[in-house]
Amino acid sequence: MNDTTISELCPRRTRTMPMKRVLVTGGAGFLGSYLCERLIAQGHDVICLDNFFTSQKSNVLHLLDNKNFELIRHDITHPIWLEVDEIYNLACPAAPGHYQYNPIKTMKTSVMGAINTCGMAKRCNAKVLQASTSEVYGDPTVHPQPETYRGNVNTLGPRACYDEGKRAAETLFMDYHRSHGLDIRIARIFNTYGPRMHPFDGRVISNFILQAIMDQDITLFGDGSQTRSFCYRDDLVEGLMRLMNCDTEDNHLPVNLGNEGEFTIKQLAEMTIEMTGSKSAIVYHDLPEDDPMQRKPDLTRAQKLLDWTPAIQFEEGLARTIAYFRSINLNDYREPTPNHVMS
Repeated sequence: MNDTTISELCPRRTRTMPMKRVLVTGGAGFLGSYLCERLIAQGHDVICLDNFFTSQKSNVLHLLDNKNFELIRHDITHPIWLEVDEIYNLACPAAPGHYQYNPIKTMKTSVMGAINTCGMAKRCNAKVLQASTSEVYGDPTVHPQPETYRGNVNTLGPRACYDEGKRAAETLFMDYHRSHGLDIRIARIFNTYGPRMHPFDGRVISNFILQAIMDQDITLFGDGSQTRSFCYRDDLVEGLMRLMNCDTEDNHLPVNLGNEGEFTIKQLAEMTIEMTGSKSAIVYHDLPEDDPMQRKPDLTRAQKLLDWTPAIQFEEGLARTIAYFRSINLNDYREPTPNHVMS
């Protein structure tokens, strides 16, 4: 982390609100660490809980001396007793190579994590937000995907441990809401990128950037015609915070958070090569099983409910992410699983 201050990273610091005790599970991860920064900047007391499977302690190292920050190494599949006002449940490996490494544990993380965070919220009378995923839509036959779409998921495939785990977590959150009146939020997060992405997470943007700056061949699975929509980290975290603070009758129902800008994977590869000035060539490999052919959020509900739309254009966000990857020392990062591949 450079010398950028919390106030510089979080220009909304002037916003006044009562101090809350906030738990962020998966808080040392790519999104969680930035969420912790935003919450601290607003004056909240933040507990960051992480088992450091795919996250880095360096993501929160600059926060350790802050009086409003506490770091706990813990696996959310096991119960923990804390006194909090709000819970952001972000804990779960999200890259295919990571969640497929131990698929049973991935499923447990989603299911037991939901049970344990909802149980804590019930005991503390706290609000709790579930970081769900666009993967609940599977390989969609409806495009773009609204929250009312029920999805097209292969429940027996290699991605099902993540997709079905998140669907089960949503079910548990809704059942806690119906049975116990729990104050819940469900965010369906689409593809997200930005600084603090793990360089070895195997996801398309981190793969392409890493390969490009090292002048290695860009590995493209399939013919590159499959599409994705990428949301910058700062925009996504702003959406999560707005959802948590939303006070409407239907705030317990799922909300898509992402970016409506849609690119083919081949376009992304070409853009990455151009913006890095790389000499990389594009090489083609077979498409993995159940890899979605299209993915784009319908943001109508988010715009109406949260008054939220992404602010960072993709080219600007990609440039920031490339700069971040150029600034890090890869020797400071471990490959979380043997499943990390860039080919």
